[in-house]
Amino acid sequence: MKSILLVRHAKSSWDFNVEDFDRPLNQRGETDAAAMAKRLLKKDVKIDAFVSSPAKRALTTATYFAEAYDKKQKHIIIVPALYEAGVSDFFNTIAGLDNDLKHVALFSHNPGITTFASKLTATFIDDMPTCAVFAVKADLKKWSDFEGAQKEFWFFDYPKAG
Repeated sequence: MKSILLVRHAKSSWDFNVEDFDRPLNQRGETDAAAMAKRLLKKDVKIDAFVSSPAKRALTTATYFAEAYDKKQKHIIIVPALYEAGVSDFFNTIAGLDNDLKHVALFSHNPGITTFASKLTATFIDDMPTCAVFAVKADLKKWSDFEGAQKEFWFFDYPKAG
């Protein structure tokens, strides 16, 4: 059994003097990212790999999660296609994962991450709030089989839910 956790980046700054790609997390975003990572640890949710958009807000969110799981930023896999990603970008990223990985967290952005989450199972999400986690499981051996595999909704969580 393999699992994918889709994580929307935490709340970011709306400083219009900064390019979208370079927007940092705001204080609430930093607090939420740390809290959500700890919440997953309390639920005993495993994460073997952290795969992130290179945009500052997504990468910073991934860093908070990696640190909570006693990993360093160097353990984060950066995938440029996860910035402004569409459904095919998510499927292609997952298909390219190392098959030895069992539990992977992908950090990306709206609207793509919400659209992708809603296509995976019968559980429909109309909007993933910042730092939301949508998790699915699939019984497969190779990540390249993920797109066509039967996927099971595991959980959906976000900062204000807990």
